[in-house]
Amino acid sequence: MNTILTTLNAKYIHTNLALRYLKSAALPEYNPVIAEYTIKDPAFNIVSDLFQKNPDIVGFSCYIWNIEETIHVIKMLKTVCPNVKILLGGPEVSYDVHHWLRRIEEVDFIVMGEGETSFKQLLHHLHGEIPLEDVPGICYLEDGKVRIHAQAPKIDLRELPSPFRFEEDLPHLSKRIQYIETSRGCPFSCQFCLSSIEVGVRYFNRESIKEDIRYLMNNGARTIKFVDRTFNISRSYAMEMFQFLIDEHQPGVVFQFEITADIMRPEVIQFLNDNAPKGLFRFEIGVQSTNDLTNTLVQRRQNFEKLTRTVTMVKNGGKIDQHLDLIAGLPEEDYSSFRQTFNDVFAMRPEELQLGFLKLLRGTGLRLEAEKFGYTYVDLAPYEIFSNNVLNFDDIVRIKHAEDVLEKYWNAHRMDHTIEYLVTEVFDTPFDFFQNFGTYWETKGWSRIGHQLEDLFRRLLEFLETVESANLQVIQSLMQLDYLKAQQFQPRKLWWKDRPTEVQQKALYSALRENPTIAGEEFANLNLTEKELFKHTLIIPHNLDYQKFANGKIVQKNGYLLTYFRHGQEPYFATIPSV
Repeated sequence: MNTILTTLNAKYIHTNLALRYLKSAALPEYNPVIAEYTIKDPAFNIVSDLFQKNPDIVGFSCYIWNIEETIHVIKMLKTVCPNVKILLGGPEVSYDVHHWLRRIEEVDFIVMGEGETSFKQLLHHLHGEIPLEDVPGICYLEDGKVRIHAQAPKIDLRELPSPFRFEEDLPHLSKRIQYIETSRGCPFSCQFCLSSIEVGVRYFNRESIKEDIRYLMNNGARTIKFVDRTFNISRSYAMEMFQFLIDEHQPGVVFQFEITADIMRPEVIQFLNDNAPKGLFRFEIGVQSTNDLTNTLVQRRQNFEKLTRTVTMVKNGGKIDQHLDLIAGLPEEDYSSFRQTFNDVFAMRPEELQLGFLKLLRGTGLRLEAEKFGYTYVDLAPYEIFSNNVLNFDDIVRIKHAEDVLEKYWNAHRMDHTIEYLVTEVFDTPFDFFQNFGTYWETKGWSRIGHQLEDLFRRLLEFLETVESANLQVIQSLMQLDYLKAQQFQPRKLWWKDRPTEVQQKALYSALRENPTIAGEEFANLNLTEKELFKHTLIIPHNLDYQKFANGKIVQKNGYLLTYFRHGQEPYFATIPSV
């Protein structure tokens, strides 16, 4: 029987690790074909491709981001292949199985939870090798009634074969994120998270994991993401793996981890600061909320003081980028409290701050207690909330406005100097800047149209023209620096209007030719020819003393900014006086 394992990934660059574990578990008796698509692919195209593979069995890996698109595919596939057996698995369908079996009548079996044992046994049954009652961890409809088989014993992860040795994957290793597990389970009980359901943490064989990482690197993998829910729960294990990755990494490879920051010891961070090459590691840290009552209600143990210490030490080390997560809509976190949470976390200036919204996932404790906290939510994946007893829909919409510009203006790091000035000198708090600008952005309808880099600068300046306390001369000068800093060649067009007149331009260049030290000794030592001077420099009216700015001070000073563009390096800047 021809078996296909498939899924709809969120993006092409993603890979589905679960399918590969199932395939490796099915070998050698069965050799399923893996077929991956994306949620952007037309359902007709997916069905056409599956149809041409002539399947007898198709297993779908289901998640909140793909379940609705997957259902469309299943219904179409069953129309053109009425005899195909449809299997579902994954976190989205492992809970509320009564709902899924009755909603998707085309489904023959759902594999619940950890699937390696159940999937292989189910294949044995479908090939006529064993009776259905001997297959653990599945559910199905029989005579209109839901039948649920008890789960198989937990797998000894040390015995699982590698999911990375498939020849068909080799051409894609360098183009996609490669996911790797070193453990399953989570020691914590956060009630909004599916990981809280599985008690305890189990580990894979360490040496086998190292061999898998070597194999991935040797075959071109460049981004390897550990999917462990808490990579650093065991200090000794984390240290061993960090040391291995430092010792054996290859140029251009990046490793990403989800860590619990408040349990990370300072000596571990110091070790990484001292020994890890810059850019080798990237940390993802779930903060979610700094409200103590909220964290208590969702059974989330978190020491924010220790978390702050970790994030700050890592940031000061300058070796590891950090991505911090927040969740709006948790119990008893109203708009004012979330504003405080945002400001608490933004104070650490993480390289990325993701502002997410609570999703009441099937199987989680918080979904079961939705009525207690007054939740209203969309009862289709991804189950995002509309409101609760302390946060109304208007609050949610406003926070979404802040999320939009946070992504464009902070996480993209297009104008760090400008944003730093705005959140410290112009607005009461960082959240107020992102909130007010986000709402202005929405009222202008900019969220519904595209934008180029120059548009982001123009739109921010337009918004700031409505802010009474904004010193537009200083702000525009900072924006100019941010814009020019990212250029290696002189821009063909500038987004701002101020230019020196033709007379001023001639006078400035004449002064530079006669006395280049007015732009600094470093500039004078370049000994630029007249042609190089005109080709590689830009002079604009400016209102900051660049020398003082470079030393961390904002001092307003009318003059001109000289920018010398250097291919492969940041531009050289200097303030030159009026002539």
